[in-house]
Amino acid sequence: MTTPSNPDPDPRTATGLEPGGGVPPGDTPPAESGTSTGTGPYRPLRRGWAGGPLFIVLALAVVVALFFLAYGIVLATR
Repeated sequence: MTTPSNPDPDPRTATGLEPGGGVPPGDTPPAESGTSTGTGPYRPLRRGWAGGPLFIVLALAVVVALFFLAYGIVLATR
């Protein structure tokens, strides 16, 4: 039967650590490769709105404006 291994090193026997578990001055800890923002494929940023959502918003604004215009005309003619 095998015992499970602990992935964390024992701070008492790990090289490069001080007694409290800190890194001594002048000693750089290893870098993490997956923490930068440059991971994944490069996609240039797009500026502005896409055509579809912009058309839907403008069409909705026109419909609302026409509704209130027609409502105002109906109220004025009574």
